[in-house]
Order: sequence, then C-alpha cells, then structure tokens
Amino acid sequence: MLRATVGTLIAIGLIVSFGVLCVGEILHLVLDGSINPVTRDVVERVISLAEQERADAVLIQLDTPGGLGESMRDIIAAILETDIPILVYVAPSGARAASAGALITLAADIAAMAPGTNIGAATPVSLTGEADDASSQKAVNDAAAFARSIAQQRDRNEEWAELAVTEGASLSAEEALASGVIDLIATDIPQLLTAVDGLVLANGTVLNVASVPLRSVGLTLRERLLGYLADPNVVYILFLLGLFGLIYEFLQPGVGFGLAAGGVCLALALFGMQILPVSVVGLVLTLFGIGLMVLDAFTPTNGILTAGGITALAIGSLALFDLPGSLGVSWITVLAVVSTISALFLFVIGKGLSVQRRGSHTGMEAMRGRHGTARTTLAPTGRVYVHGEYWNARVVDERIEQSIEPGEEIVVIGHSGRILTVERVDRPARLP
Repeated sequence: MLRATVGTLIAIGLIVSFGVLCVGEILHLVLDGSINPVTRDVVERVISLAEQERADAVLIQLDTPGGLGESMRDIIAAILETDIPILVYVAPSGARAASAGALITLAADIAAMAPGTNIGAATPVSLTGEADDASSQKAVNDAAAFARSIAQQRDRNEEWAELAVTEGASLSAEEALASGVIDLIATDIPQLLTAVDGLVLANGTVLNVASVPLRSVGLTLRERLLGYLADPNVVYILFLLGLFGLIYEFLQPGVGFGLAAGGVCLALALFGMQILPVSVVGLVLTLFGIGLMVLDAFTPTNGILTAGGITALAIGSLALFDLPGSLGVSWITVLAVVSTISALFLFVIGKGLSVQRRGSHTGMEAMRGRHGTARTTLAPTGRVYVHGEYWNARVVDERIEQSIEPGEEIVVIGHSGRILTVERVDRPARLP
C-alpha cells in the first residue's frame, strides 16, 4: 500500500513537472526610444535568450520616432533569421512606429497596433533634411527596395511599404489594418495573444500563446547607461561641461574640482560619441566657438570674438550629430546652453571692460590725479606729501620761473620711476 502511494505521488510529480516544463513563456521587451546601437544590442540579446530558453515567442512593444538605418537593418536581420516567432505591438495608444520603427514592424511575424497609434514616414532624412541630390536619392531608392523586400517576405502591402519610404506615407492603426500593413488591432497584450493563438506562420509554426506566461525582460545596467548616452542632448551637455571643467582647471593652478568633474563628463561624452554618428564639421565649429570666447576673455577685443564664438557654437551644436532633426540635439537644448554660456562670457567681458575704464587702483598709476602739498621748495625737485606719504617730486615744467613753495597745493600728473611729476594747483593749501 505504501509503495503504491509513493508510486502514485511520484507519477503525479512527474506529470506536473512535465506539464510545467511544457509550458513555455513569452519574452516581453519594451522599446520606447530611438533606434540606435544600444537598441540593436538589446533586441539581439533578447532574441538570443529566447533561442537558448526555447521561448514560445518574443513580444516587442514598440514606440519609436525612428533612428539609425544601420541599427534598424541589424534588428530586422535578427528578426528574419530567428525561428522564434516575433510579435511587434505598437502600443500604448498614442505611440508610433515611425521611420525605422515602421520597417521593424513590417519585418515581424505578427504585426499589431493599439487603437490611436500610427505607422509610417520612413523616408531617410539627411542632416540638412534635403533628399534631392544624387546621394540622397540613392539612399531613398535603397531604403525603398529594402522595404519592398521585407513586405514581400511577410506577405504585406509592398506598394505602401515603398510609399512609406519614397513619399513618407503614414497610416493610422485602422488604415494600416485595412491596407494589409499589419495583421490586427488589439487594445492590450492579453487581447493580442488571444487573437493570434492558433495562427500558423509562414514557416509552419503554430502559435500557442493564449495561456503562456509573459516574462518582461528589462535592460541591464550597462544597457541603461548606454541608453542614456545614446541621447544626443545628454552627450552634448556632458561634452560642454567636460570642456569648460578642463578650461577652468587649466586657468586655476592645482588639481581640483574642475579636473575631476570635467574629466568624468568628457569621458562619458566621448563614450556616447562612439554610439552616435558625430559630424566632424559640427565638432570643429563647436570647439572653435568655445576657443574664440575663451580667447576674448584675455584679449582687448571688446566682445567681437565672443560674438563670433557664439555664432560658431550655435551652428556647431545643431550640426554636432549627423542625425535627422527630430533625433539630433534639440534646438531648445542648444538655445538654453548657448544662452547660458553667452551670458556668462558677456558678464566676464563686461566686468573686464569696467575695470579698464576705472583705471588702476594700485601701484604708481594709482597716484595719478591725487592732490597733495609741497613740503619743500620744488625748484624743480623737492618733497611733497600725497596720500598720507612723503614722495620725491619734480615740477612738470622745469623752465618755470617761479618755484612751488612749501604749503602750496599740488596735483600728481604722472611719474618717472619712483619720482612723481606734479604741478601747482591755483588755490593755496594748509600744511597738515
């Protein structure tokens, strides 16, 4: 009896264990930013993890304004090469799959959108936004052919895929479904999984995902850091903070806060510049503008170099990264940073000019214009009492017939070494 009971329990345990092992999982990845090398690495890692764990599917929840073409192509290649079903879900409401995101959605085994979302506008955009020269037209033609091939492979609307690239066509979720661009509209993930359950993919895989648990896959610490550094606005600010930190340290002898903070900021900025495409022209203009403003603080140009530096810095900042306007450095960020730097340098230069206008308040130059009294006869040299001190003095014009007598008031008009040059003041002065 005991053996039968033990055997029954073991059998039940094996059945339960087998059932648990047979129940797979869906890896859920949320992409809600630009498509860049960090995004590519995350998608490739999740797909590789799904292959290793034999997951039932990978669900990519997408909300992106677009991004880099090379990163997009790598992501699409990873989606097309894997045997794991890839579901791309443009969500939540208000999200978009624009530019590179539109082609990634087309490449998915199952393409779905939430109500109130849109897809399209996949025209390659150059730094200047122009697409009428030969090289830009070649890029558009290449992207159009790539979009057609993806749509053809997934049996989706090839004509619209081409228009999305050549004419920047865009569709709402309902229009995309009616045009054969996506497979379905779902209000949430459970409804999506229920709707696609039992579908047979082109490779013969049957989706059994209705009751499969969903496991969210987050970003690693390294990926999060790289994700922040993939933001051109963050890299731009870190770059300028690093430069000004080092400039401050060079102008103030000793190792201190400027070197530490500036070095860290510059190191992070350079790390981010390895991810983002940097424009050499923009980088040179930015450095040139900063150099002009720093130089103006040490040269008497009355702000002319600063004006040129501000102009160069503004243009260089906008052109620092070779990205489309919506993905590059925000003009609001550039305006705020350039305005702050300009105000700082104009304040410094203004203080310098005011000091120059006031003249010197120390040394022999500070004696010019001061009044005093003659203590001995100046014929032409003698002793005077000025500013609480006794000085050797010489009359400004040695040819005068009448000397300056003791007690007469004098005014300093210059000096020769440590000897003051003075002249008589018309009214007499009383000896102190």
